[in-house]
Amino acid sequence: QVQLVESGGGLVQPGGSLRLTCAPSGSIFNFYAMGWYRQPPGKQREFFASIIRSGRINYAESVEGRFTISSDNAKNTMYLQRNSLKPEGTTVFYCQDQVTNYWGRGTQVTVSS
Repeated sequence: QVQLVESGGGLVQPGGSLRLTCAPSGSIFNFYAMGWYRQPPGKQREFFASIIRSGRINYAESVEGRFTISSDNAKNTMYLQRNSLKPEGTTVFYCQDQVTNYWGRGTQVTVSS
């Protein structure tokens, strides 16, 4: 079956840029709607942003204006972009196919000096 793979995480310097990718691996995957979720240590996973193939975007209220979600429909790939990162600690970002509700395994992001 198709596997969603998040990449682009790791240690990022404050003021730097973050670009996360959620890409399919294995079976053919037809993107329609996908979302990003964030789960800090010890906390519940929370909705972050979503995008539909048509281009409609939805952000969680707390992150709108700070992150940008986008997609490459030809590649069935979703992205999450943030410039000028603040030292916000460590969290894990997950992507989800919102048609099948399949999850990727997550990518950890740490913003620290």
